[in-house]
Formats: sequence, C-alpha cells, structure tokens
Amino acid sequence: MLWNMGKQGLGQSDPNPIRAFYACIARSFLGHVPVKRETTMTLTLPTFGKGRVATTLMLSAAILGAGLAPVSAETLRWARAGDSLTLDPHAQNEGPTHTLAHQIYEPLIIRDMSGAFQPALATDWAPKQGDPNVWVFNLRQGVKYHDGADFTAEDVVFSINRAMSENSNMKELLSSVAEVRATGDHQVEIVTNGPNPILPSNLTNLFMMDKGWAEANNAVDVQDVEGGETTFAATNTNGTGAYKLVSREPDVKTVLTINDGYWGRNEFPMDVTEIVYTPIQNAATRVAALLSGEVDFIQDVPVQDLNRVSNTDGLVVKTAPQNRVIFFGMNMGAADLKNDNVDGKNPLADVRVRRAMSMAINRDAIQQVVMRGQSQPAGMIAPPFVNGWTADMDGSSKTDVAAAKALMAEAGYGDGFAIQLDCPNDRYINDEAICQAAVGMLAQIGITVNLDAKPKAQHFPLITNDQTDFYMLGWGVPTYDSAYIFNFLVHTRGSDRGSWNGTGFSNTDVDAKIVSLESETDLAARNATIQDIWTVVQDEQLYIPIHHQVLNWGMSDKVNVDVSPEDDPKFKFFVLN
Repeated sequence: MLWNMGKQGLGQSDPNPIRAFYACIARSFLGHVPVKRETTMTLTLPTFGKGRVATTLMLSAAILGAGLAPVSAETLRWARAGDSLTLDPHAQNEGPTHTLAHQIYEPLIIRDMSGAFQPALATDWAPKQGDPNVWVFNLRQGVKYHDGADFTAEDVVFSINRAMSENSNMKELLSSVAEVRATGDHQVEIVTNGPNPILPSNLTNLFMMDKGWAEANNAVDVQDVEGGETTFAATNTNGTGAYKLVSREPDVKTVLTINDGYWGRNEFPMDVTEIVYTPIQNAATRVAALLSGEVDFIQDVPVQDLNRVSNTDGLVVKTAPQNRVIFFGMNMGAADLKNDNVDGKNPLADVRVRRAMSMAINRDAIQQVVMRGQSQPAGMIAPPFVNGWTADMDGSSKTDVAAAKALMAEAGYGDGFAIQLDCPNDRYINDEAICQAAVGMLAQIGITVNLDAKPKAQHFPLITNDQTDFYMLGWGVPTYDSAYIFNFLVHTRGSDRGSWNGTGFSNTDVDAKIVSLESETDLAARNATIQDIWTVVQDEQLYIPIHHQVLNWGMSDKVNVDVSPEDDPKFKFFVLN
C-alpha cells in the first residue's frame, strides 16, 4: 500500500491497508503530517484479483501540523482525552495535570505503579523523636534541577509554603501544617498542629520547585487558574524529574526529553527517552491513532472499542480497578437556584428530592449499557481502596422509581421541575454518555434535565466558583484515606478546606470532626470518627454516587507496564520490549 500527501511525497508503505487508512486519518488530526489547506490525500489500495483499483480521498485539512520527524525506538507517543490544565505544579489538584507534572517535577515521596510508597526527593522520613508534632525528612543529595541548580532544603520550604498559599489547589493537603523549616541543607522539619500520622500520604503529589528559578521569573505566586491568569510557571518548567520540557502547545502537543542528569538514571528502567503527548478528545480519533501506530499508549480506551483494540495484532489492553468514583453533586445550600424553573426556592435543599434523584438513577443499566461492564456501581463516594469504605455503604444505592416519585410528591414536587446538569466531555470514561443516561432516568420522576457538556477546563471552574447547581465530578483519593475526601468535598468551603464542595453543605460539628482526623493517633477512635462523618454524608445524600471507574490502558505490545490504580503513568518505570 502507498499513500501520498499531495506533493509531500511521504512514500511510506504498510502491508495492512486498514492500518494504513487509520494512519492517514490519525496523522491529519494529530498534526504529524505537514498538511496544508486544500491538500489532496491520495490513498491507493491494492485489489485482490486481477488489476488494481485506486481510491482517492479528497480531504480539505485545516490543520497546520509539524513535519513527521524521524524518531528513535525510545520515543513513546502518548495520548489521552484531555490535557494538563497548567504547568504550575501547585495550581490544580487534578489527575491529568499531576500526571504530566510527575514526568517533570518530583515530590518528596511518590507512589510507584502499584500504589506503594517509594522515596523520591526524600530518602527517609519519620516523626521526630520526642516530638510527635514534627515530621523529619532527610533529602536526597546531589540532585540537580533541569537548569543545573542544586536541590536543597530551602526549595522544600519554599515549595510547601507556596502550596499552602491562597491560589493553590493543594492547600487542603497541608491544612495541618503550622511551619516548615530547614534544619540543614538536606533536611527539613514539617511541624503540624498536633500529631498527623497521615502527613506523608498527603505529599505524593506535592511537587518541589526551585526557589531561585521562581524568584528570578516572577513565579513565586501560584497561578490563579479560575481567574484566567497566565504566569511564567504555567507555561515553563524547571524540575528535578526524569524528563525535561522541550515544547508545549496546550491541547495540541507536548514534547519531553530525557533528563541526562537525572539522579535516578540507574535506579529506574528509563527506557523511554522521549515523550510525545497528544491530547485527543474524540474517542474514535484516539483509537484510530492507536490502531494505526501513530501513538503507542492511550490511557482511556473507550469501552466500546476494547475488543477491537485487544484483538489487533501488536496491541494490548490492560485493565484494573481505579481509585476513583464518579458522582453527581447538587447545590443544596443556595436559597434559590440559577438554572431551574422554580422561583424563590431551591428544590435541592430538600433531602427528599436529593434521595429521589439518587433512587431514579439506574446504576446497573449505566454499567451494562453505557460502560459495557467496565464499572462497578457505587453507593458512596469513596473507592474500595480507601480507609473508611464499607461494603454496606457502597451497596446502599438502590433504584426504585416508584418510591422516588412518592418522595418527590411528598416534598411538593409531584409535577417535577427543570434543572441544568453541567458535565465534562473530556475527563472521565464516557462522561457525557453517563450524563445523557441520567437525563432520561431523571425524566421518569418528572425532572427535566438540560444537559450542558463542555471541556474540563471550562467545567471545573463552575464547581470551584459556585456557578453550578447540578454537576458531574470524579474523585480519586491519592492518600487512600477518607480525610482527603472530607477535606475537599464535605468540609464547609473556606480558605483552607472545602474548595471542591459545590454542594453548599455546611455543618460545624462535621467540620470539627474532619479537622480532628489530622491529629488523632488512636486508630480505632479515628476510624470511628470517619464512620460518623460518612453516616452524615450518606444520610444527607450530599452526592449521588454513580460508579467506581475501571481503567483500560491500550498500548503497543512493545510497552511493558502495569496499570496504576491512580491512572498516573510515570514513564521512568516503563520498560520497552
């Protein structure tokens, strides 16, 4: 088979005409071929039998792509549905943003591909002898930033203080921290308000920045993402990580290259020497890119394409449960909603309405029809990985349309009401399709739902800025502890907690219990408090749990890696066969 791109004369051949066809299409979307406006793409297919037949595809391409550069065997082309929201490592607490950051920056402690703790920029850590309110971290020596500067304790002090600042989306993780101090060039102490046994778990996505670089480039302050600010740190990087930034065009392509001076060159496989990251929102195009060989690895194989990918020679699908729950949030705190048809009151303020909405959702149908079996129906917004999860709570959500209608009538909404559902369309597996299914299910109890789906970059600020009444959200728990969920999603929204609590729920007793988890060292007492908080969350129906996600990574069979429950590939761990 031969395809030609106008006068570009690529002259590349592939014995598999279907694979080559996908390559043509994928290349035009990915920008790997220098396609100009009104470029003619000619696809010549061999016939089976006598003679030859030429088929010409005329495509008007409006994409200006970079040329197809030769790549070595160590290049890994990576795609997923959505891009990182920013390069500022403290501005957004969001999975894809952290995943890209993990290649460039490093925390004190990381989780490996199995989810286990592993030393990163700290070699060891422990509570200080004689003072349980202090954690001591001994830092790795000889580490250099990408620009050659030394990594020292003053960078840790700077980075943690920066992450606790107003615009940081990471401050909830550090809400118990009273002080960070350097006790040597390679040792720091983190002082907490009372003993905090889970502090190390809160640091695995807390990245270290070079203080001198930040000061020199006016990047001391964290980017205000919700305010639309762009800063030097949002578009440039200087980390200690295994890979350095070469180029970045947000939502188009990011290129990273290996850090030859990386401290871990002899500790990790480091088979991948170049990463080409291409966000591809359209699921069909993303799969076409994998099928064609245009990308080697995608994190989010659509459930409808799993068999197709796994049955293709040279490709592999690896599956594992994810440490993430998908759910709907409801603005129960407002006196009146902006996007409903009920004047002067808020139907979501009535717990009977919230319970009715949950009872109308058929999670089994979503699992079978929308997710093709690739999900686990949920009754609480904690994954089974998390301390505090219980099978009883997780199995508590039942579909009962008749009972839901009765609750609606009892609450005074027997005729229903209309409301807008805000949904992302490039973040979670089949996110928009799940929302579409919910629209139909809620219609059965008289609730007319107007669906507004948009990219995550526009969707998430609606939640953090209190601009949505009814919304989809997914939540992973990198600390594997319920306190992480409570700090972000249950505590009253304030300066240091509750930044993702778009429900308006506020309970001073619950808030006090959440804060107490940070310093409770009696495990039995702590777990009892966790269960008390979950009882309130469940009884109040703060959220409508949908399901626990299942991860499906698609990859070339040259890639050898296990699926991370955090959905956060760290490419220094990858082995290329």
